[in-house]
Amino acid sequence: MAVGQRAIRQREPEPKTARQPLRQEVVDGIKAYILRNDLRPGDPLPTEPALCEALGASRSSVREAIRILTALDIVEVRHGHGTYVGRLSLSALVESLTFRGLLSPDDDFQVMSDLIEVRELFERGMAERLVSSLDEEQIARLDAHVEAMRRAGAGEGHGFVEADRAFHTLLLAPLGNDLIGQLSTAFWDVYVIVAPHLDVFTREHEAATITNHQRIVDAVRDRDPIEFAAALAEHYAPVRLRIEEARARR
Repeated sequence: MAVGQRAIRQREPEPKTARQPLRQEVVDGIKAYILRNDLRPGDPLPTEPALCEALGASRSSVREAIRILTALDIVEVRHGHGTYVGRLSLSALVESLTFRGLLSPDDDFQVMSDLIEVRELFERGMAERLVSSLDEEQIARLDAHVEAMRRAGAGEGHGFVEADRAFHTLLLAPLGNDLIGQLSTAFWDVYVIVAPHLDVFTREHEAATITNHQRIVDAVRDRDPIEFAAALAEHYAPVRLRIEEARARR
């Protein structure tokens, strides 16, 4: 009996003198280091051994944390050079939304509906600022994007979606808000990937889209925020309807 007990005791692990930080603790520790040292995108992070020592973590834990932060674009690993603060973009959000849209037949419609709602909230919510901030050169470029949509819609070239995207990107440019800019870009990235699976865009829809975009430009040129908001509502309402019709058909 005593021999058996000794054998059991021998198989028991020795108690650790210091607990190794959990993976999430290491992730949070690296983020805290970036904030505490006021680092900016492109700034270098300490070497792996230095991070291990600073965080009291093992090399494997630090490497796993770096992989997680790289996927979130918080950290960038440049092989042969080191680890740096990442661009802090919304690429992880784009991938998550895109995968959600492609994962099941019904989710793609919900993603599209969500994107349309958020885009309209941005643009209509900022109507007065946008109408007063867009200068004459920007208005002329908005006109050029509408003309590019006309040419693409008439079969004289490709790029209808590209011109539409450029139009809305330029529309938000005067806000100077990096977060809104990144979100808008993220939503368009998802739109481009998910939209072909909806199969709801016809020539009639193209013509209505062009007309509504021209109305938006005219409202900006007239510095009329009420007409601008109404034109946006007119633009987005049929888009929502097409999504609902496609959902019903499926």
